[in-house]
Amino acid sequence: MDHKQLKEFPNDFLWGSASAAYQVEGAWQEDGKGASVWDDFVRIPGKTFKATNGDVAVDHYHRFKEDVALMKEQGLKTYRFSIAWTRIFPEGRGEVNQAGLDFYLALIDELIKAGIEPMVTLYHWDLPRTLQEEYGGWESRKIIEDFTNYAAVLFEAFRGKVHYWVSLNEQNIFTSLGYLLAAHPPGVTDPKRMYEVNHIANLANASVINKFHEMKIPGKIGPSFAYSPNYPINSDPKNILAAENAEDLMAHYWLDVYLWGEYPIAAMNYLNEQGIAPTIEPGDMDLLRSAKPDFLGINYYQTATNAYNPLDGVGAGKMNTTGKKGSSEETGTPGMFKKAENPFVERTNWDWEIDPQGLRIALRRITSRYRVPVIITENGLGEYDKLTDDHQIHDQYRIDYLAGHVHAIKEAISDGAEVLGYCTWSFTDLLSWLNGYQKRYGFVYVDQDETQEGSLARYKKDSFYWYQELIKTNGQEC
Repeated sequence: MDHKQLKEFPNDFLWGSASAAYQVEGAWQEDGKGASVWDDFVRIPGKTFKATNGDVAVDHYHRFKEDVALMKEQGLKTYRFSIAWTRIFPEGRGEVNQAGLDFYLALIDELIKAGIEPMVTLYHWDLPRTLQEEYGGWESRKIIEDFTNYAAVLFEAFRGKVHYWVSLNEQNIFTSLGYLLAAHPPGVTDPKRMYEVNHIANLANASVINKFHEMKIPGKIGPSFAYSPNYPINSDPKNILAAENAEDLMAHYWLDVYLWGEYPIAAMNYLNEQGIAPTIEPGDMDLLRSAKPDFLGINYYQTATNAYNPLDGVGAGKMNTTGKKGSSEETGTPGMFKKAENPFVERTNWDWEIDPQGLRIALRRITSRYRVPVIITENGLGEYDKLTDDHQIHDQYRIDYLAGHVHAIKEAISDGAEVLGYCTWSFTDLLSWLNGYQKRYGFVYVDQDETQEGSLARYKKDSFYWYQELIKTNGQEC
């Protein structure tokens, strides 16, 4: 719909930015920290771009005061970051490592002093290695108790300081890349195990949300989901059905559980036919139905366009992790859908579709189906950035990308969506998991590359000043 005049952003809108512990902190063996599954996975040859790792990352652990000072200068209203489980419990359980807890308390206090609302993610993929070795990590229901206990320690430690909590980050990504594509730990290709793991993660997420509310923690909690709205390639009914299949299996399969405590009927029917549906024990669905998130976090980067895929059709293909445009492979789920190239949108050098209007569509769909407040917990452009001789970074392409998405949020708010905040990915440059340090996302350039021998000096990009002005005017210009 078109509006005669768009609504303004709420006065208390949370303009923010985001990061994840493994991608920024470094200090991987300091102050009693235990090893995570990512500390091992990055050392397997061929798993990451040029064998890059997070041992040092961008050294946020030692430079957090410098980074928070930059956030304050930019005017951030919130900073979303994750806790490394292994800093709190080096073995995943047992005695609290006070030094690890003290680091996060110091970071939180520094943010509060700067007038920035801390937004804490409990789990952003760095599972303690001990739990993986002891009982298979997310493959065992034992993790529900361990994850809930870990969360409860943080809830109490940060009570009254942190008012926004993200329970699980991109559960759909860490389960599928870990157990379908073997691209994340534990490096498995087994759809049955993937759906079993995902169901246990759903139970753990529900348990933690209930614990938060039982403890009467002041604030809000919800999961974040990597949502790519699905389109059909054209109006051929077979392709429209393929898009419906993709939306059910790739989106509703998580979102319906988070918001309703139910799995979508068509998707579960498909999994049962394939013999890969999860094991649902007595009481499981009661637990899922009982957990009510206060908001839904959405990590939005791209849309997905779909076409018919027969039973003997395309399966999973390789992702582009090199930055060589056009190198990603065709991918799909036989009998359900396959990805098609959308001729109406541009793509990044990593073959991600650039589709700001898709964010408006995402917010419209979520609002209509679930009627829940949303925080955009991630949105950003990963691209090559060039540092000039006088330490300038002219990233107009990032400004254009972010401006388009902010405008889409404003349109969605005008449509009736309740959006609480917007966190860009990311504040500083960071380790982009499989993609190394060449894929940059931040407002702040960090002198770090695949040699991992950079000075780690920070330089403000043009986009830093653009976002600074956007925050100052509360998005009036978008």
